[in-house]
Amino acid sequence: MKLNELQPKDGSAKAKMRVGRGIGSGKGKTSGKGQKGQKSRSGVAIKGFEGGQMPLHMRMPKSGFSNAQFTTSYAELSLGHLQAAIDAKKIDAKKAIDEDALVTAGVVSHKRDGIKLLANGALKTKVELKITKVSQGAAEAVEKAGGKIDLIVREVAPVKKRGEKAAAAKKAAK
Repeated sequence: MKLNELQPKDGSAKAKMRVGRGIGSGKGKTSGKGQKGQKSRSGVAIKGFEGGQMPLHMRMPKSGFSNAQFTTSYAELSLGHLQAAIDAKKIDAKKAIDEDALVTAGVVSHKRDGIKLLANGALKTKVELKITKVSQGAAEAVEKAGGKIDLIVREVAPVKKRGEKAAAAKKAAK
């Protein structure tokens, strides 16, 4: 047997249908795609469409709940970064330091839902802080250095259930 005599077994390799080669070929004109519309064009797959039947993802039971929209995200500030900012004279330690002062000094990029002071590093300077949240170790370190912390309390309006607004409006009207 020679290389030029090699060929596949009978019936194992089928010749590809050549479409769009005239009406006599049986696959001319529309090339077996029907007529017009999105599906007759190339590269189209309507994902999840089941011919009008209710799709699988809609037939499956729904379960679970995500609490992500109710989470609070704090910008973190360590004692070491605070001390470095005071040493670099970005912040005046003699005045009360609030969250806006920390942002304008560039110590914290943005305050998000508030700033939380963490006990990483050491604080040597006496400071007066107005901040949203403080870890226990950081609070002890600030008090040890002779400083003081005032916590900012954020008031959050209670969530009203469906129909409560209308009921409240009716009460107010009476």
